[in-house]
Amino acid sequence: MSEPDIAQVPPVQKAEEPTHGKIVVKPGCDMKSPHEPWPDPVEAEALKVRLDDLHRAKIRLADEVLVVGDYIGDSTHAEIAYARSLGKPVQFTHPEVDPDP
Repeated sequence: MSEPDIAQVPPVQKAEEPTHGKIVVKPGCDMKSPHEPWPDPVEAEALKVRLDDLHRAKIRLADEVLVVGDYIGDSTHAEIAYARSLGKPVQFTHPEVDPDP
């Protein structure tokens, strides 16, 4: 999910989620674009593995998953499959991108 994707969630909803017992989680970095912390492809791949592990841990903690945006890349697709394999409900702001409706 990119910054423009999270912008699609109304500001009031983003602000209220934590007060309703929900954790708002979004990717912290764009691994597809070169960036100073991961200029080396080997370091970038190691970071991606750690981030994937972190996202799966957050999914395990969640009661449900909300996918925001009208595009699903490979990582998000894998996270959706993982959440569903755990029996977690998965909701979409754009249901048409659900890979398994």
